[in-house]
Amino acid sequence: MLEDSSSLRLLLTRFSQARQAAGHFHSLRYVHHDTLGLSVTRNVIDPPRRHASSGVMLCVRVNGNEAFAATSDLTERGLQRAYEHAVQLAKATGAHGLLSLPSVQGDAVRTRYASPAADQPLPATAQWLELLRAESARVQRHERLVNWSAGLRVTDRQQLYLDSTGSEVLTHKRLFHPRLDVTAFDGTKSQRRSWAVARQGASTLVQEGGFVGQIEQVADQALQLLAAPNTPQGPRDLLLMPDQMILQIHESIGHPLELDRILGDERNLAGTSFVTQGMFGHFQYGSPLLNVSFDPNVDDELGSYSHDDEGLAASKHLLIEGGVLKRPLGGALSQARTGLDGVANSRACDWNRPPIDRMANLNVEPGDQPLASMISNIEHGIVMATNRSWSIDQARNKFQFGCEWGQLIENGELAGVVKNPNYRGISSQFWRSLSAVGDQSTFQVLGTSNCGKGEPYQSITVGHASPACVFQNIDVFGGQA
Repeated sequence: MLEDSSSLRLLLTRFSQARQAAGHFHSLRYVHHDTLGLSVTRNVIDPPRRHASSGVMLCVRVNGNEAFAATSDLTERGLQRAYEHAVQLAKATGAHGLLSLPSVQGDAVRTRYASPAADQPLPATAQWLELLRAESARVQRHERLVNWSAGLRVTDRQQLYLDSTGSEVLTHKRLFHPRLDVTAFDGTKSQRRSWAVARQGASTLVQEGGFVGQIEQVADQALQLLAAPNTPQGPRDLLLMPDQMILQIHESIGHPLELDRILGDERNLAGTSFVTQGMFGHFQYGSPLLNVSFDPNVDDELGSYSHDDEGLAASKHLLIEGGVLKRPLGGALSQARTGLDGVANSRACDWNRPPIDRMANLNVEPGDQPLASMISNIEHGIVMATNRSWSIDQARNKFQFGCEWGQLIENGELAGVVKNPNYRGISSQFWRSLSAVGDQSTFQVLGTSNCGKGEPYQSITVGHASPACVFQNIDVFGGQA
């Protein structure tokens, strides 16, 4: 962590303070991240992968225009050159700016945020590798199990945000991404089954989060899928498990509600949205059972933080309540452009990218149905778990998603396993078909590490948590047999 007495922190603080008299707003965001990637494939240790990077992003506002400049030269001279470049860019914008931003940005805040146990030392690389090797070795020898792996990515991220109001936000996050993967092959066709979680917190999350011993079930399910018939086609009630719900939330709620996307900023790369500014406050996005929150305060969820990358305090808000669209995923800039109330979600993937509107923790709130009750209430349906493929149009409206695992439900009971399960729909129509929401016992905190957006491109971590959910009369079909 950046200690109060560290020479780098003193340099950054003094540099920011010395420019407070310039008469315009500025911010400085230092980021250091260190990522270790480890894996064991077929009981053989793969070469470790490590990536570390440090640098500073400077932002200035001159005459209402905002500009950015980044540098990895962490000296006073390097910081000054980046600062002067940002000032020049802001001045060059002149009268061409889309809107005039205030020269002052709220009150000063001084705070710290840290993942649980972020101050504790991490296990040695050899210990992690032994854990992965032991898990890989659990896969029983079988002629149809042709490939398997156990992997782990660990990221340590430190950030210091300073601005001309005197704000200081110090953040230290530890992110863990354990995964398992098994492929079965019968000489003609193959089936893959995987397992993964993504959380922040203590290193014990890996051992205590269901990783140890999980690969045996993953391998068994891969073999079951290899022998299973193809998923039948036709309308069925669909029970989505949390590890597929997170993809459904991400693609058909998260991205459509990003306010910069609604404004058209992303249409060159990631597309637009079927949602318009006029829908907020009344549009029936889903059934009355649907409640979706932006909640950056869940301790171990991947996207938790105290303040966003513009120094704004983050708190929980319901974006969809009782199925009605209430609030967009828009940070300070998008809020200023539209006049809509948003959330503190301006985030950047690294020091060399400016913050933009991003999902953080986007969760479906749990309901009151245990899993057994949801299954017993389905006459003709299917369970699907673990995303395998996704396709959605540029407006995040029409979609088609495929899963790894499928299991039929007939007359309130689980029936046979089926392979290559797929389903499709239209975003708001799909969410309006929501007929049951699982209780806390079905609720899982998960996430993804590779949400892509922005020009220049940014890939960022996002948290999603959800219970199991049932959707009525969904178009289901099998993929390649």
